Amino acid sequence: MALRTTAAVLVGRAVRVAARLRGGGSAIPGNIALRIDPGFLERTIARIPHGVVAVSGSNGKSTTTNMLAAIIRAHGLSVFTNPSGGNLPQGIASALLSEVSTGGRLNKDIAILEIDEGYGTRLAELLKPRTVLLLNIQIDQLNRYHEPDRVATMLGRVAATSTDGLILNREDNFLVDMDARIPGRTGRRVSFFGGVPSLVDDASHGVASADRFDEGSAVPGSRAAAVEVVALDGARATLAIDPWTDGETGDGVASARTQIEVRLPARGMHYALDAAGAAATARSVLGERFRPELVTRALDTLETVYGRGEMLEVAGEQIEIIMMKNPASLQLNLDSLEGAPEQVFLAVDEGTPDPSWIYDIDFSALDHVDGITGSKAWQFAVRFGYLGIPVGEVDLDVRRALKAFLARPKPATGHKVMILNYEQMMLIRKILGFKELEGGGAA
Repeated sequence: MALRTTAAVLVGRAVRVAARLRGGGSAIPGNIALRIDPGFLERTIARIPHGVVAVSGSNGKSTTTNMLAAIIRAHGLSVFTNPSGGNLPQGIASALLSEVSTGGRLNKDIAILEIDEGYGTRLAELLKPRTVLLLNIQIDQLNRYHEPDRVATMLGRVAATSTDGLILNREDNFLVDMDARIPGRTGRRVSFFGGVPSLVDDASHGVASADRFDEGSAVPGSRAAAVEVVALDGARATLAIDPWTDGETGDGVASARTQIEVRLPARGMHYALDAAGAAATARSVLGERFRPELVTRALDTLETVYGRGEMLEVAGEQIEIIMMKNPASLQLNLDSLEGAPEQVFLAVDEGTPDPSWIYDIDFSALDHVDGITGSKAWQFAVRFGYLGIPVGEVDLDVRRALKAFLARPKPATGHKVMILNYEQMMLIRKILGFKELEGGGAA
């Protein structure tokens, strides 16, 4: 077994170096390592002293995992995480390759791992998380998941595996009462995060929670929140945090709250809720050791996860990258724009197999689009045509379209904005020379 593990690590690392030189392919090294040693991931993770925190949901997983890892590190623990967003077994195994010894030992205190919704049940069985954080259930990948109810069922199974803590978004139609709909477990602490009603209600399209139609569903916002977003100003949010009490049930009464201000990766209530979820999870994991002021310290110096509100500098210009993973992420990011961008570029390809959902999106935040590329470009151009939103160029050649957009003069105000689906985001970052996906070295 030891020889197999050593071979898996050494071969996986060699493949990882080759993949980085090419730019991308972050899951391939882990896939090869697991083929050589199928038990590599499970055995390595099982040895971590403080166990696993699993983070899942339709949107915000990578951002929240990044936030939570930073907060836990600020409290003095060493953290293993999957920073590139590889949330399947092979992606997590790839992240392990740079951290483990050749014998498969990982010298970390805790693992904080983003996990895929569809693969979450299998991963939870494999990794046995002590704590589970669920962010939201939104319209996402209907070609894969079919209905949000199916995602809710899958994430309910993940939630049920938690032994120590379960943290839920009280603003979500499906999560507000998930603790009552999964098998009970003695000793599990349940806590919620959310926002004050004025902030949630003022959001143009709410928090984009998927509709739930079963009888007797609980009302979003009706549970007491251990961490609550109480103010939002651009990319800064104020969080109110309850003092720690052991044996929480999710319906505690707020008292003697501490208020802190934190920097968000980008504008928007959705990012503020991610921060609240990260803080609530750190509070649950650390208990009496949790210090709210360390949340501020951690988030104020945090590097943005690639593609999630990321600002790139190209030839002396700032370019904001907005990723449209699904209808909810596109709508929430459009809602958070501070006025119509002076220069905006879209790129969408087959990674969005059926973009018909764009007819449900409110594009009023845009007054024009300078260029559209990718194999789905014409579908978006037609939609903008119906809306009367002018489109400058439609060019299916991504490199040529990108070059033309970058050649435009600097905006008189603001910066260039690119709205990209995941696959085009990966490709365009690579074209621009940003090949490193696993930034932010572990502490």
